Amino acid sequence: MRNKVQLIGNVGQEPEIKTFEGGKKVANLTIATNEVYYKENGDKVENTEWHRVSAWGKTADIIEKYVTKGKEIAIEGKLTHRSYDDKDGNKRYITEVMVNELVLMSK
Repeated sequence: MRNKVQLIGNVGQEPEIKTFEGGKKVANLTIATNEVYYKENGDKVENTEWHRVSAWGKTADIIEKYVTKGKEIAIEGKLTHRSYDDKDGNKRYITEVMVNELVLMSK
């Protein structure tokens, strides 16, 4: 088995691009995926899930140039977990998708 995630969704806000020494870039963004189903009584249920996404290198360059809030994209990557200490010394945990492939969807 592999750690593999595939999502198609809409970008939640303008991507945040960070450039490090040496020119290496990372793009951080969120993607909303929607699920629609019907209950037994016929009521429609819509559910939106938000996913934190990060991309490095050339993929970050593409995101910087072409991806904006509301744009529909498809990504493939792996699920990762990390932690950090906030300004008050509390440990915080983050789960995100590290992008390997990106497809810009047309509308």
